[in-house]
Amino acid sequence: MDARLNYFASPTAGKVIKYVMSAGKALKEGPVPAATQELVALRVSQINGCAVCVDMHTKDATAAGETAVRLNLVAAWREATVFTEAERAALALAEQGTRVADGAGGVSDEVWAHAAKHYDEEQLTALVILVSFMNTVNRLNIITQQPAGSYEPGQFH
Repeated sequence: MDARLNYFASPTAGKVIKYVMSAGKALKEGPVPAATQELVALRVSQINGCAVCVDMHTKDATAAGETAVRLNLVAAWREATVFTEAERAALALAEQGTRVADGAGGVSDEVWAHAAKHYDEEQLTALVILVSFMNTVNRLNIITQQPAGSYEPGQFH
């Protein structure tokens, strides 16, 4: 499978992608725990069907010590007992922030309040930007059918 576009060969993409990658790096260095970031990135990517990002975040999380059980249960996190309340709040925020067209109103006050119990304003800001960032990157990859499976942990960091 070949991608429709090669972002690394495009002058236009080259001008933009460096900023996208820079934003991703800034988020990684932000106030949200790394494990939570990977879980959120994985869940958003699962919802959107972005194979490249599912591949990347599964491998990066594994390399950082995340367990296979937790990674395998992200798609069914509501019924899983392996996530903290804070992680559950972040995953709920990620889902509603990703499914805005399905949610008729976006993120509910209940989901926001639950997240605010576990994260301060700076962390909430980082989570909102992370969800938005992942949705952007997912769309860049999905539209151009970027192939998945060859990512090496840390490749883009």
